[in-house]
Amino acid sequence: MIRLVLVRFQPAGRHYHFDAMDLELKTGSKVVVETDRGRAMATVVTPPAEIPDEQAPDGLKSLLRLATEEDLALSEKNGAREKDAYRYCLDRIHDRKMEMKLVRAEYAFDGSKIIFYFTADGRVDFRELVKDLAHYFHTRIEMRQIGVRDEAKLVGGLGVCGRELCCRSFLTEFNPVSVKMAKEQGLALNPGKISGQCGRLLCCLSYEYETYRCLRKGMPKCGKKVHWQNDEWEVRNQDVLGQKLTLRKADGTSENIDLEAFEAGRTQPDESAPADKPKASPSQRPASQRSPRRKRKPEGKEPVKEQNKEKTASSGETPRQDEKSSTEQPIKRKRRSRRRRSKRPAQKNQGE
Repeated sequence: MIRLVLVRFQPAGRHYHFDAMDLELKTGSKVVVETDRGRAMATVVTPPAEIPDEQAPDGLKSLLRLATEEDLALSEKNGAREKDAYRYCLDRIHDRKMEMKLVRAEYAFDGSKIIFYFTADGRVDFRELVKDLAHYFHTRIEMRQIGVRDEAKLVGGLGVCGRELCCRSFLTEFNPVSVKMAKEQGLALNPGKISGQCGRLLCCLSYEYETYRCLRKGMPKCGKKVHWQNDEWEVRNQDVLGQKLTLRKADGTSENIDLEAFEAGRTQPDESAPADKPKASPSQRPASQRSPRRKRKPEGKEPVKEQNKEKTASSGETPRQDEKSSTEQPIKRKRRSRRRRSKRPAQKNQGE
C-alpha cells in the first residue's frame, strides 16, 4: 500500500500526486518536495489516502519533509526579492523599448534561478535583456512566455460578477469555451458582456451549458408550427429554466403554458386539420408547371460518328483511328508547305 497525497504549488495551480511516506499531513500543510526543476514548497490539498501499489501513477516522487520555520522564512524572503526583481526587469524592458509585457517574477525555492513570466504578440529577442539580468542578480535567468489566460491566473482580479476570478480561486485547468455555449443559454452575443478580463470568453459559460442542453431536448424550437388543443400555434418564446412556452395563433392570441400542459394538450395534425393533399403526378400538373422534357434520339437513325465513317470509307479516305493522328496531321501539312516554298525559288532559278 502507498500513501498518496495531492499538493499544489500555486493558489489555484494544478494538483500533483506525491508519496506521503510516513509523514502526518493535513489539508493546508506546507511541505518541501523535489521536482524536475529543483526543490520547491507546496501546499497539501487533501489528506493522504492509501492505495494499492498497482494503482500508483508512473514516476511517483516522494515528499522530502514538512516545511520548517527556516523554510517558511526563506519563502517569505524570496517573496520580497521577487518584487525588486520585477521592478528592475520592468525598467530594463522600458529602456530597451521591447514589445513585451512583464507579468511576474518568481524565485526558485533555493534561489538558484529567477523565472520571469511575460506576454507578447509574437516572438521576442530577449538575449540582451537576459545578459543584463544575469549580470545584476548573479544567478540563472529564465524567460517564459505565457498566454493571456495564464496572465489573468497569475495576476488575479475581480470578474463581472463581483467575485474573484475563477481561474485564480479554484479552476486548476482551462477548459475550451465557444460561442455556441452562449447561444445555447440565450445570452447576448456582445463581446463586452461575454468576455473576461483576459479578453477571452468567460470560463463560466461552460458551467451550465450541459444543463441547458438537457432542458431543451423536450422543447420545440422558436418559430416551429405546433398543434395544441386542436389549433395550429407558433412557438414564439422559450423559458428553458422555467420550462415554459409562449404560443401564438394566426389571429394574434398568445398563451404562456408549462411544458407539461403543452404535452398533455398536444394533438396530431390529422385530428385538428384536414390531411394534406397528395402531390399530383407530373401528368396531372398543368402545362405551365411541368418541366420540359428532353428530346430522345430516334431509334432508326445511327449516330453521327458512324455516318461520318461510312462517308469516308465510300470516298476512299482513311478514317482517323485515334486522337494522335488528328493532332499529327496538321503538323505534317505545315511541314510540306514549308518544303514547297523552299523549292519554288530554286526551280525559277533553274529556268532562268
